[in-house]
Amino acid sequence: MAQRTARTGPAADARGTRRRPGTGSYPLPSYARRPRQRLGLGVTLVLLTGLTAMGFAAFVSVSALSGPSGAGPAPQGPGAAPMAGGEPAPQDSGTGALAADPLYSSGEMSQVTCPAPRLDADDPASMENFLHEITGCLDTAWSEQLADSGVEFDPPNRIYWYTAGQSPCGTYPAAGSSAFYCQANEGLYLGIQDIVETSAKSNHPERYTFLLSHEYAHHVQGEAGVLSRFHSVRAGEGDDAAKDGLTRRNELQANCLGGLFLGSVSDSYPIDAQEHANILADAERRADPPRGDRTHGSPDNGRMWTDHGMDRGDPAACNTWQARKELVE
Repeated sequence: MAQRTARTGPAADARGTRRRPGTGSYPLPSYARRPRQRLGLGVTLVLLTGLTAMGFAAFVSVSALSGPSGAGPAPQGPGAAPMAGGEPAPQDSGTGALAADPLYSSGEMSQVTCPAPRLDADDPASMENFLHEITGCLDTAWSEQLADSGVEFDPPNRIYWYTAGQSPCGTYPAAGSSAFYCQANEGLYLGIQDIVETSAKSNHPERYTFLLSHEYAHHVQGEAGVLSRFHSVRAGEGDDAAKDGLTRRNELQANCLGGLFLGSVSDSYPIDAQEHANILADAERRADPPRGDRTHGSPDNGRMWTDHGMDRGDPAACNTWQARKELVE
């Protein structure tokens, strides 16, 4: 069972910014460069991309409010909400209502004890057990994280499929996808064998954990109220490019929130330099292809937001709704 502990020792520097083996440096959005917050008395705590020759799969965030949907969630209106340090939010983000959410005041995520279960990707029973174990860790991490910000959190329903089926968000599996989140029934859908086929039959557990933590992040967005506001704002956009821009912000936030979880289990999982590199490479592969729908962000930005979440460890650093346009392309 997952356990949570306070983050101490050399994993954090004087500014609270964790340094992981092989992370290197990357541009951090300015609004995230602030001291982490801690609230409460206790410890506070990626679709539709194409397949490459390596056979990677994309993650689809259906997250429809009702009925079938083949797109992902969608964000909102003009935002010039102040950012940390008095810097105004970008005028072109169009996401004012989405930029303020209790999720961002929930404080730093503490370490979660969650050793990676044994995994044999060729054995469906092993894969299903792996997914259940990691989802249990996600349940623990996010329920306690959001409790500190007053959000009532219920874990998602787990639907792990072996054969084709029907969800409130449409039939599955969809072409090129092996996992999705459906907000209509708070369902976390993963194809036990499909995720292996669309991940080049990888035996690297961190690859499946990244996929799972991204889809789970859409549930976190739903519980915090982000998805409902996203759908509302996106529905009001008449321009397809603007809709896609909002969807990219939503998907890249899921990368970042997924990165938060990966960072929180890095000591016990463990996630060392090679696992870290594998996760970032997978984030790139699951981004938008060179030609096709632009709904998940560029490979560089998919990688950056994932790394950003792993490094910063605070949901406030995942406020993509206030990020500069070039960081969410």
